[in-house]
Amino acid sequence: MSSVAGWAGRAAGALAKRAAEASMADQDELPPVHEPSASPRAPRRAAAAAVPEPAPVPIRERPRNPHPTRPATPAEAVPWGLRVAAESTWRLVVLGFALYVVFQVVDMLRVVAFAVLAGVLVSALLEPTVSWLRRHGVPRSLAALGTFLAGLVSIGLVGWFVVWQVTSNIDDVSSKAQKGVGQLHDWLVKGPFHLTHQQLQDFTTQVQSAIGSNTNQITSLGFSTVGIVIDLVTGTLLAAFTTYFLLYDGARIWSWVLRGLPQQSRYAMAGAGPKAWATLTAYVRGTVAVAFIDALCIGIGIDLLGVPLAVPLAVIIFLGAFVPLVGALVTGTLAVLVALVTQGVPTAGLVLVVLVAVMQIEGHLLQPLILGRAVRVHPLAVVLGVASGSIIGGIGGAVVAVPLIAVINTVVGHLRRRNAAADEVFVALETAQDAAEARQEPVPHPAQESADADPSREVPLAT
Repeated sequence: MSSVAGWAGRAAGALAKRAAEASMADQDELPPVHEPSASPRAPRRAAAAAVPEPAPVPIRERPRNPHPTRPATPAEAVPWGLRVAAESTWRLVVLGFALYVVFQVVDMLRVVAFAVLAGVLVSALLEPTVSWLRRHGVPRSLAALGTFLAGLVSIGLVGWFVVWQVTSNIDDVSSKAQKGVGQLHDWLVKGPFHLTHQQLQDFTTQVQSAIGSNTNQITSLGFSTVGIVIDLVTGTLLAAFTTYFLLYDGARIWSWVLRGLPQQSRYAMAGAGPKAWATLTAYVRGTVAVAFIDALCIGIGIDLLGVPLAVPLAVIIFLGAFVPLVGALVTGTLAVLVALVTQGVPTAGLVLVVLVAVMQIEGHLLQPLILGRAVRVHPLAVVLGVASGSIIGGIGGAVVAVPLIAVINTVVGHLRRRNAAADEVFVALETAQDAAEARQEPVPHPAQESADADPSREVPLAT
């Protein structure tokens, strides 16, 4: 039976093959049938279809590097570190140019800039008093006005006291200065320098001739002094207005500043602003405390040594101590000169010893203890900042350099910590999301896994 079934299958296959060959021969003998064109554009389409397609353009192979040991392009021959240095350099050049433009604008508006900075510093000193009054139920306007007037009265009393001390002791100081100049003359002649009277006379003559030849410059200096006085009065008035409005409406002024920033930066600066203000307040209050201690110690020392004008000199040293580390030393040299012309060389040497000792106490004890926690700025940065500020803006630049560095340091540190915390939050959210997606994935059936591995295998349905 199996042989009969096989013969029948082969016969059926042969018949089907002959029928297919016959149908193909009949189709070759029939003429081609042309369908009528539906529109006049049909011949154009047929002609377009008859146009042979363009032959594909062969893809040119990239020429091989004739020197396998050399890079393919000159850019690849530049080391990676040099590329990074070049990219960083031109960005630093652009940033430096922008800072130069800012400094030029500030220099043009020096009076306004220093007035605003002075107002900010004085406001940082007086703002805790305003906050204390407001916590005890005093209205904001009365608290700001009372604190502002109290500050003005205090500054006026200090100035009046200094002027009173100088005018009341000027005659005594003049007589002592004349005697001191004579003693200094004798010391230069008989002392270790062994100068002659002729040399001293020649030096005096040169000074007098220099003054006579520079009369025009001295006259122009007088005119410039009038301009300096006008600028000083203008800056004082601007600083007073700035101080009052910062005390009265500082919160709304800060909100207005935030609205002027880009939207993506507002939240970051909104958090950095209070921290910067806290740093500035701590710096100003700490600097006042350090300056008071310096002036008190130096004033007591020079008064015990019998140097005249001890109180005015102490006030001048107090004002100079607002420049950290070097301000009290520079203004203290005035006390050394007064001691030199009034009391002689030994007393001036003792005043210098007192001055240096107080500076050592300030640098090693007062600055770290009072300002160390609030203003984390290295002493080298303080010295370099004071030097740069004095070069750029004179005395005002030296005063505002250190608080500006402290505020920038606080803002940068806050933004850096904020970005690090944001990165940690994003990483934690992505990890939690991945874990949640892994828990929601269905567990595959073992039979389904085997079917995925072998698609040709059919999986029987479960009954």
